[in-house]
Amino acid sequence: MSYAIQIDRLKKSYGDHTVLNGSNFNVIKGEIFALLGINGAGKTTALECIESLRRYDSGHIVVSGKMGIQLQSASLPAHIKPMEAVRLFAKWNKTKIDDSMLAALGINELTKKPYIELSTGQKRRLHLALALISDPDIVFLDEPTAGLDVEGRISLHDQIRKLKAQGKTIILASHDMAEVESLCDRIGILNAGNIVFLGTVAELTAKIGKRYTLHIKTEQGDEKFESDNIGDTMLTLLEDFKQRGIAVLDIKIDRGTLEQHFINIARGNGE
Repeated sequence: MSYAIQIDRLKKSYGDHTVLNGSNFNVIKGEIFALLGINGAGKTTALECIESLRRYDSGHIVVSGKMGIQLQSASLPAHIKPMEAVRLFAKWNKTKIDDSMLAALGINELTKKPYIELSTGQKRRLHLALALISDPDIVFLDEPTAGLDVEGRISLHDQIRKLKAQGKTIILASHDMAEVESLCDRIGILNAGNIVFLGTVAELTAKIGKRYTLHIKTEQGDEKFESDNIGDTMLTLLEDFKQRGIAVLDIKIDRGTLEQHFINIARGNGE
């Protein structure tokens, strides 16, 4: 198996506060990989160490390929125009401008607007274009669809899938679990500076269990129950209500979402 990124015993502290505590994980070439974690888990620090934006204390990071980085908080001078930024980045990277890539991201439509007048979605597309100027092998996307409308999200998701089809490795940081489930081949979850899960969405579901939630409304009020085995739990509950002479008025079943599974693992509740 060929790896784009290899992380071995990565440690990073800020004073007495340990953020990364010997993290280990690999990213396979050509996959879309999401690094997830609740606030304070060490996700941003790990990504910044991989991107060479932050020094780490010990461990090893091996990156096999050229990187392109789209930062969530990236900004440009207020009055620079999109194509001026594109030409500047192309000159810095000593590369030719890929007109087809710009067209796919709709950058040509923004030529007359200064950066300050661009919408959030337009800025996101421009930042992605600038990250792709050097034709990187590995693309880092930090909350790429935050602030986008539905059409913008669909368009950007299509572009991300096209990048994968071109053989590029995508590292995604996102709080949108539906986005992660739709796009990613594998996910890694950080908790207290350690990787506590590494695998596919299906493997995460299998690890945690389906975690169905039953909402049962009776003449005495509403009750909620959680179960991994919906059939047995349902039969047991209905029999119990029947024996107690309590009439069941309504039943609603919710299946556990990826977000619920993520929270369980990230907070250390998963087995």
